[in-house]
Amino acid sequence: MNTTDFLTITSAICPDRVAIVFEGRKYSFAELSDRVNRLSNALLNMGVRKEDRVAILQVNCNQYVEAYFAAARIGAIFVPLNFRARQDELTHMLNNSEASILFAGERYLDMVTSMRPDLPAAKHFVSLDTRREGMLSYDELIASSSPEEVFSEIGDDDTTMLMYTAGTTGLPKGVPLTHNNFAIYVLENVTPVDPDIEETNILTVPLYHVAGIQAMLAAIYGGRTLAMMRQFEVKEWMETVEREKANRAMLVPTMLKRVIDDPDFAKRDLSSLKVITYGAASMPFEVIKKAIEVFPGVMFINAFGQTETASTITMLGPEDHVFTGRETEAEREKKLNRLANSIGRPMADIEIQIWDDEGKSLPPGEVGEIMARGPRVMSGYWKDADKTSRTLTPDGWLHTGDKGYIDEEGYIYLAGRGDDMIIRGGENISPEEVENVLHAHPKVADAALIGVPDPEWGSQPRAIIVLKEGETATAGEIIDFCRDKLSGFKRPRSVVFIDELPRTSTGKVQRKILREQHGQA
Repeated sequence: MNTTDFLTITSAICPDRVAIVFEGRKYSFAELSDRVNRLSNALLNMGVRKEDRVAILQVNCNQYVEAYFAAARIGAIFVPLNFRARQDELTHMLNNSEASILFAGERYLDMVTSMRPDLPAAKHFVSLDTRREGMLSYDELIASSSPEEVFSEIGDDDTTMLMYTAGTTGLPKGVPLTHNNFAIYVLENVTPVDPDIEETNILTVPLYHVAGIQAMLAAIYGGRTLAMMRQFEVKEWMETVEREKANRAMLVPTMLKRVIDDPDFAKRDLSSLKVITYGAASMPFEVIKKAIEVFPGVMFINAFGQTETASTITMLGPEDHVFTGRETEAEREKKLNRLANSIGRPMADIEIQIWDDEGKSLPPGEVGEIMARGPRVMSGYWKDADKTSRTLTPDGWLHTGDKGYIDEEGYIYLAGRGDDMIIRGGENISPEEVENVLHAHPKVADAALIGVPDPEWGSQPRAIIVLKEGETATAGEIIDFCRDKLSGFKRPRSVVFIDELPRTSTGKVQRKILREQHGQA
């Protein structure tokens, strides 16, 4: 089954059910399907054909969902762009994908206008919110296009989405994902649409993130109403849950902490929530422990995955979050340890092994790299055979870049990032990219970036600086230097000055030593 069938089936079974609630507007599944048909025909009229790339730069909105399904129905490849990325990163992604169409939200139109001369493959630019000279209007395309359903030859193994993920080189890497990559997970883990069962899913995770896409597709297939927020804001989130009687939510740890720590939390009726899924970054133990206490009766799920795996590959399930009070002291300690440190057990369609540096599988308890294999693992990076060969083995095993171990019961525990990637609030930060900026400071002789634990964001970037002889500088000076050179989430939040960076005999910075010496919160 390809993902376009999700909307076709649900709109046939429950046409009048609300599919999307967004900023006061409600769209039924029938209306959503109609708008998708119209946009599909508009794309065809613009010359978009199978395997052409269609990009979008916008926060969450109903048009985002429509644009995906419209592109998918004609066999085009959808390219969701990180709206937090810098202009040069966006230019790279658009040129690397050779996107011929770019949908853009109002807040990004000025930047898109300045990028246009550097985007030779882009033929049409579409303004999603307002009319803009030199751009097509989204609303006019919908209004003027045929509502006839578009039928295309789409294979389950055809690429439906090209998602970009940060790499250790700093440049985003393209991950092509097929209909099958998404459909396998949804079909095995989501109950299909039922005319007698209604649920509402509040969606705040950005749709450029694979977790957001997975949540959206699961909701469409399951006939769930999507209560969409442009971006997460804690009070609006609680108001939306209360107003829409939301049953399901996906939150990164930073979001969950803000919810349970908000002074208005106890005043809100959030009793409709039945399932909260969290992931995308490490969950501080004190946060999930408190969340379990203040959300009695809610099922918590820790989902771990990557863009390269079309999201979830391991899961710490609801049963691992429940304490009955009848556990022995040893059982309680084991459960607390899992809750604090484990990412759960592999999904049914995924194989997980722990490998040493020689590529040999390790027994339980021994730390090595977490390797994953299964039908949802990507086939390779977009236009990058070199990175593909270093990330995928010939027989399909994916190097996740994460260190960990497996216990005797099959639970997986993280033991650090193999590639030193810093994850702040679910966003990947490449140390090398930030270090390149730090090295450009006229007073800096040497620099490294490490992550330090943070109860709200999971991890925060800290710059370790060696100044040139005779120079003096403050932490504020170093941070300000990065302000207009890096996206906000990538900027160092603290600075430590030292005399010399520890390096290996081959000149590599020994970040493990830096984390041990300077990695305290």
